[in-house]
Amino acid sequence: MKIFKRIFTTILLSIFVETNIQADLPYFIDFKFILNNSDAGKKAQKTLKNDLDSGFKNLEQKETKILEEEKKIIQQKKILSQEDYKTQVKTLRNKVSSLQKERNNLVDKVSKQRAKARNELLKNLNPIIKEFMQEKNIRMVLDKKSLLLADENLDITKEILVRLNKKLKNIKLN
Repeated sequence: MKIFKRIFTTILLSIFVETNIQADLPYFIDFKFILNNSDAGKKAQKTLKNDLDSGFKNLEQKETKILEEEKKIIQQKKILSQEDYKTQVKTLRNKVSSLQKERNNLVDKVSKQRAKARNELLKNLNPIIKEFMQEKNIRMVLDKKSLLLADENLDITKEILVRLNKKLKNIKLN
């Protein structure tokens, strides 16, 4: 009878310890993958890329005009008076400076929109992860980039991505 109690206690303890260990395992999620592959993330990236491309195309056209103007001023250097030449060169430099400011503003605007989209996505992602954690009795979720090595069975990225795609279709950038 004592042997039976010991065996029963050992089995019971091993089951309890095993389930407790399962609940304490840290799961992980690949945030970068979710940001890049969610429906809302893809749409936001496409919009931002189009804005950046069209902005750079516009800037290239302005730069071409400035280069043509520069060639014209260089050709007229001998014809123009010293003061007229200096005035035109100063005007050209102001245009170049303005173009550089416009380029910086474009890049800043797009980077701010990108950060806003990322924050919006993460704001919608957190409740989904919390809900998933409660359903699956998970106590900890880590970002994949902070892991060195982990069992792929602990990756919950795809399940979270499916839930996010159902909840969030697009992100407002403006």
